[in-house]
Amino acid sequence: MDNLCKSYGSGKHAVTVIDHVSMEVTKGEIFGIIGQSGAGKSTLLRCVNLLARPDSGSVTVGGVELTRLNTRELQAQRRKIGMIFQHFNLLSTLTARDNVAFPLRLEGLSRQEIRRRADELLEMVGMSAHADKYPAQLSGGQKQRIGIARALAGRPDVLLCDEATSALDQETTRSVLALLQDINRKLGVTILLVTHEIEVVRAICDRVAVMQRGQIVESGRTADLLLRPGHPATRELLRQTEDPDGGDASGSDAGGTIIRVLYSGDSAGKPALSEAVRGTSVQFVILHGTVSRIRDVPYGRMTIRLTGPSGETASVIGRLREQGWEVETPDVL
Repeated sequence: MDNLCKSYGSGKHAVTVIDHVSMEVTKGEIFGIIGQSGAGKSTLLRCVNLLARPDSGSVTVGGVELTRLNTRELQAQRRKIGMIFQHFNLLSTLTARDNVAFPLRLEGLSRQEIRRRADELLEMVGMSAHADKYPAQLSGGQKQRIGIARALAGRPDVLLCDEATSALDQETTRSVLALLQDINRKLGVTILLVTHEIEVVRAICDRVAVMQRGQIVESGRTADLLLRPGHPATRELLRQTEDPDGGDASGSDAGGTIIRVLYSGDSAGKPALSEAVRGTSVQFVILHGTVSRIRDVPYGRMTIRLTGPSGETASVIGRLREQGWEVETPDVL
């Protein structure tokens, strides 16, 4: 995407939704776009297959500049771009198999080939046993799996996911994300997804971009961006997820030295804190903490109050850094 702009309305009533956005997604990766509601994420996603046509700028997919194509040429290219929706968009009068088969019928395939391909896709998403059920007979997670199978019917090179898990519970979300990772790994499909959920990005995305008011304000490798956010919008998204109640605020006036630590990768498995205070009179209280993973990278983020002589406290901080922990001290908090 190169210098995309998109507005709705005209004149003084015009509202800019996409504001000069440029972004590149590499073949075969899972790329996330995250931001608050109204940031422009879904509109940007729809610009990829021109369901939302930008006012200016260009969109190139697989070397083909879609914004230059006529209607017939664009329709042909759209077959290479599958799409998964938040609310499934299944046809209620068709069975699961027929929903998956619907785009195949538009390609003019034989009845036998359509049946074979639909059943193959249902097996891939674990829904073979539900092939003859109607959407009303399926759970939310099952409906989304049918939606994924339908999106894969045309053997797309790119899969667009518009808040694909936001209508699902946590357990179902995890299973759908695992399915998307499996599809990405086995088929090599490039996945571009938008979400407002940090956990989705943390679980499966190779890279991520943060949107605010129609602009990309920060982007990079998921682990780098989530562990060391540079923009206030990213820090706010993380705060809402990891520190919804303000974290260390209630303990910040109780004496001692408040520090914030970050550890990841190999250092995540070390008992660095207990080793750092060993042999000193320093005591510690963990005021707030998060331990999780970003894809395959374990990490922890904690707010800690250290109580003891200033010299020994400085020594403890130094030991933590020697163990590979990043420490923010009061002068930089």
